[in-house]
Amino acid sequence: MINIKCFNCNMLSENCYVVSDDTQECVIIDCGAFYAEESQAIVQYIRDQRLKPSHLLCTHGHLDHCMGNGYIYQEYGLKPEAHEADDFILSKMQQQALDILGVSIPIDVPPMGSWFRDGDTITFGSHSLKVLCTPGHTPGSVVFYCEEESCAFSGDTLFRMSIGRTDFERGSYEQIMHSLHDVLAQLPPNTVVYPGHGPQTTIAEEIRYNPYFRV
Repeated sequence: MINIKCFNCNMLSENCYVVSDDTQECVIIDCGAFYAEESQAIVQYIRDQRLKPSHLLCTHGHLDHCMGNGYIYQEYGLKPEAHEADDFILSKMQQQALDILGVSIPIDVPPMGSWFRDGDTITFGSHSLKVLCTPGHTPGSVVFYCEEESCAFSGDTLFRMSIGRTDFERGSYEQIMHSLHDVLAQLPPNTVVYPGHGPQTTIAEEIRYNPYFRV
């Protein structure tokens, strides 16, 4: 059994997840913590639960999902892991702040860790996450799928009754539609989806009610 703790972070209300199991090992997915109290809340939860972080995972390289990577690197020595197709934005966080938020803000950017590919398996404790490439929101967008627990972490590819924007640099509406229909729609209907923003949903609900699945 896994435990999933969601932290709502930064000015864009991004969801950061700490996912752990009975071994006390955990992964941190999309650490968008910007304010000090957000970073402290994540670290305090890990400390209170006596967890051992083993991976810092990024569903994609946008600023709001990576703001806290530097803090996690300083605290645990974990380098962010992402798909290499998003290297072009992961390497320019300051410019992203100007482009997306219109402001210049200090962002501690740690060195990158490993790059993963479609179908790779990330293990923690007694569980594993399969990397599903879902380009469209960004070229390197991925979903982390845990088959044994019937859950997926979708980043900004899929939201409850919506999808991520495709008008950012190198976004593609055609690609995200392919990702929805040919990748996510193929997951078991009971799969619980934990998105990068907003509430959780299921694959069954999205196929039935999300207008983008009916295009």
